[in-house]
Amino acid sequence: MSILSDLQNTLEPLGIPLETGIFSDNAPSEYIVLVPMNDIFELHADNEPKIDVQEVRISLYSKGNYTKAKNTIVRALLKADFTVTARQYIGYETDTGYHHYNVDVAKYYELEE
Repeated sequence: MSILSDLQNTLEPLGIPLETGIFSDNAPSEYIVLVPMNDIFELHADNEPKIDVQEVRISLYSKGNYTKAKNTIVRALLKADFTVTARQYIGYETDTGYHHYNVDVAKYYELEE
């Protein structure tokens, strides 16, 4: 159970190129980079975690209007039972010509015995 694997399965059908960590190929006009952020255990009364919470930042880069892709991504995430924890326009990168938008997500996984 991995949020990165689940995100790839959810986002790849959208047709936006996607990589984890950095985009290593020549960057197209629109692409996604997945950046792992946190893996945490929720506390329980007996101090034995039962849930693994994994969080990832989805960075969308677009040379054009990013809002359609952003909305499509968020709808796909919600439909796939991800928890969207934050959305933020980072800004226009003058050196690259890309708009940068982040969507932070979390997914809860029961620990395997």
